[in-house]
Amino acid sequence: MQREEDDRPERAEPLSDAEREIIQDTWARVYENCEDVGVSVLIRFFVNFPSAKQYFSQFQDMEDPEEMERSSQLRHHARRVMNAINTVVENLHDPEKVSSVLGLVGKAHALKHKVEPMYFKVLSGVMLEVLSEDFPEFFPTEVQQVWSKLMGAIYWHVTGAYTEVGWVQVSSSAV
Repeated sequence: MQREEDDRPERAEPLSDAEREIIQDTWARVYENCEDVGVSVLIRFFVNFPSAKQYFSQFQDMEDPEEMERSSQLRHHARRVMNAINTVVENLHDPEKVSSVLGLVGKAHALKHKVEPMYFKVLSGVMLEVLSEDFPEFFPTEVQQVWSKLMGAIYWHVTGAYTEVGWVQVSSSAV
């Protein structure tokens, strides 16, 4: 079985000044509705990838999207996800801060929550889908490409933290 870090590029592809500006402008529109957008992202994530719910004892047994939407725990986690992305977006000019924030996220998910790192890649894709569907006027193809580049950088930093802590992949049967 090939380990994910074997495919890891040496560094994340840097964003240009113009790309950072695009991300910050579009994020400002999204973040106005941060909790609702975050809830939409998590619901789609859990409906389409129900195995991801195994890491959330508070709502792992929820099947109904409406029940998920009413869950205060899911709303709380949605806010945390959106606030972490907001911190990244606000600090795109400061690569050390971005690396530090995402390193903490990665280490917490590796050590405390034991989340398989591939879920970050899956969640990134779901987030891009929801943003482009919910905000089509702000997410034309060119903007989606810039956001894909950012999500790739986020994934790179998070998986770097997994590598740093000596993450060993857990087989799904052991969970």
